[in-house]
Amino acid sequence: MAISQTQDLTVGDVRSAILRFAAPLFLSQLFQQLYNSVDSLIVGNFLGKQALAAVSSSGSLIFLMIGFFGGISVGAGVVISRYFGAQERDKVLLAIHTNIAFGLAAGAFLTVFGIVMTPHILRWMGTAPDVIDQSIVYFRVYFLGAVPLVMYNTLTGVMRALGDSRRPLYYLIFSSLLNVALDLLFVGALHMGVGSAAAATALAQGSSMLLCFANLSKKDAAFRVELRLIGFDPDMLREIVRNGIPAGVQNSVISIANVLVQTYINSFGSDAMAACGSYNKLESFCFLPVMSFSAAITTTVSQNLGAKRYDRAKQAARFGIIVAVTLSEIIALLLIAFSDTLVALFNSDPAVIAIGSLQCRVELPFFFLPCFSHSVAGVCRGAGKSKVPMFIMLSTWCLFRILYLTVAMHINHEIHLLFYAYPITWTLSSIIFLIYFLKSDWLHGFDQY
Repeated sequence: MAISQTQDLTVGDVRSAILRFAAPLFLSQLFQQLYNSVDSLIVGNFLGKQALAAVSSSGSLIFLMIGFFGGISVGAGVVISRYFGAQERDKVLLAIHTNIAFGLAAGAFLTVFGIVMTPHILRWMGTAPDVIDQSIVYFRVYFLGAVPLVMYNTLTGVMRALGDSRRPLYYLIFSSLLNVALDLLFVGALHMGVGSAAAATALAQGSSMLLCFANLSKKDAAFRVELRLIGFDPDMLREIVRNGIPAGVQNSVISIANVLVQTYINSFGSDAMAACGSYNKLESFCFLPVMSFSAAITTTVSQNLGAKRYDRAKQAARFGIIVAVTLSEIIALLLIAFSDTLVALFNSDPAVIAIGSLQCRVELPFFFLPCFSHSVAGVCRGAGKSKVPMFIMLSTWCLFRILYLTVAMHINHEIHLLFYAYPITWTLSSIIFLIYFLKSDWLHGFDQY
């Protein structure tokens, strides 16, 4: 049995374990953000500002559609990690196969829903007339690849729940290079339009999905995936959903707020759409420590609580939060220093550069706040208390953000007031998370099972 494909995070030095686990995740996210940025760079430089605006406005809407199912996958990872830590092999296998079945169903649903609903949602968002036709094409082609997208994330989530963060890195590097090559071919050489950029992403994700499945299906795999075992076990599905729904709801409500933000951005025209899309690509690099360390925290806390190693879980949480917050803020400060040059890489229009740079200066100095919130949310999920971050994010990042935007944009329709919505709501969530982390008994979240 190839135990090297898993990592027991309940033994050894906990700080070294988190760093070993988080490092491949960090590099995975780095490559993913690089090829996402290259996607926009190629579109913006070969197809122009309107095409860049069409692609750039995609992030919030795409995450709105896939965020809920992504949250369910997070819940599945917590369940798998806990049973792995408790050394209950049969339940690990049952959870893996149930999660894969759910991923297939979710991908099929998103394909149909995304293709049918894309035009209606884009019009509701007030997408600029000079952009909407290309946006519709991009989204519809993107959602034709929803199954490989969801399944790639599902399968890599299984690997990470078992402590294997290296193989997902290798597969993502391959996928990133393939995506860039296809972008250059479809968009740069053949001038096939924005739809081809989405097709390149789908093909690259599909290749990574096949590599993940091939690895998990090997005869010598520690927890082998078999086609005949893929299906819904009712009890395990309920457990996965119970852990995953709060994360899914959290993703969805945050996405709803961000779609509203995008709607206001759209009201400022294609320059603002292109600029804010360029900023989002830059901001995603600040999220690298957030995504890698919050995942590492969730898996480490979950495995150790499954093994009843409470002090070790607390130590992992504190160390992971400190490292993640520090790294995110360092990256944010570097981006601020070179914001004009970096935004210009996506599009050299002076109006685009001015708006994108302004957003960098307003939001990025406060980036340690969302990093802290996400890290503590990772602790909560690992401890089986995923409802806590759901309610905190719902109240601050969704409801309060929407209230602020409604009032601020009514009083003065200025884009810098829109940008301030993020630091304000990040501050509120961080205060609440800090109080919860210091005062609550989050260590015993799984005692109910």
